[in-house]
Amino acid sequence: MRLIILFALTLFSTTVFAQRKPISNLPSVNPEEVGFSQDSLNMLDDLIDNFKQRDYRALIVIKDNKLAIEYYYNSFWRNHIHDIRSAGKSITSILLGVAIQEGYIEDLDQDVYSVFSKEKYPSINEDYKKIKLIHLLNMVSGLDADSDNSDTHGNAGHWIAKDEWVNYLLSIPLVRKPESKWVYADINAVLIGAIIEEKAGMSLRDFAKKYVFDELEIKEFYWYTNASNQTGGAGNLYISALDFAKLGCLISNKGKWGNKQIINSDYVNRLINENSNAIGDYNPLADGYGMLWYKSKRKFGTKEVEYLWASGNGGNHLVIVPEKNMVIAMTSGAYGNWYPHKRAYSILGKVFQALEKNE
Repeated sequence: MRLIILFALTLFSTTVFAQRKPISNLPSVNPEEVGFSQDSLNMLDDLIDNFKQRDYRALIVIKDNKLAIEYYYNSFWRNHIHDIRSAGKSITSILLGVAIQEGYIEDLDQDVYSVFSKEKYPSINEDYKKIKLIHLLNMVSGLDADSDNSDTHGNAGHWIAKDEWVNYLLSIPLVRKPESKWVYADINAVLIGAIIEEKAGMSLRDFAKKYVFDELEIKEFYWYTNASNQTGGAGNLYISALDFAKLGCLISNKGKWGNKQIINSDYVNRLINENSNAIGDYNPLADGYGMLWYKSKRKFGTKEVEYLWASGNGGNHLVIVPEKNMVIAMTSGAYGNWYPHKRAYSILGKVFQALEKNE
């Protein structure tokens, strides 16, 4: 059953609708006020509500900095937090922009070796002198790590259960020249998180709360942090669908939330425009990759749309459409399957078409 607004359980009904609590800097509007066809959205809602698999959770759309669509399904609602899996990598990328804004990081051309104390991390491999932050962000670090190959030394299976993993990660050698090949590897995003932690002197979880989540009124979340206070920057973030979407607004608004500049604007511009087709056919729904975000340009209906997106196992997607000032967040619990990604792509197309009908 689809719930559009918050509900409470009573003795008389399983769902009672109540007025939504207001959100700072994010007014709620009727979808038609920002250009959507309500008839098209009704058809989309019916489609989602009748999915055979009961694992779809939420669809949120923010258009022109207004909350236009807030649909929940299968007993999920606004306050539920979801494991967005690898979409957390893209959130880690956002936090690096915040670290630059706050003066902890200078630029993306800094080499990784220079960030870490040799006394604290004596096992750091000198290969890290050749690896820049931008190489990690673009998945072209050249490290002996591959999320799809458990035999590589940097595969998460070798370190994720450790109480302290940064020392191990910094010992991983290069197997190829940085920038020579795109390889999807969790180590890249975790190292970005570790760099923020090293420079800011706090866990990535606490950094996110202090500089971003508190500002956006994100109160309920969980981000796995090991016994040594190191946060898993490659995923392991549980957050509500609405808060997931609010994070996307930081990109569509060039780093601002309200009147406050939270992310360095130059960084946001680079995040949007950095695009390498070196990803090849790794993800058939993507045309490129950059700054821990997928990039695509696809035709929906009669119009071609350019967008960037975060993707997590189970069908968890955060889509930013700069030219339309629009953010789309989808949460789904279909972990370990491919169909939720194709399903999310289909829903995305129907959202675009619902907007096109009134343009």
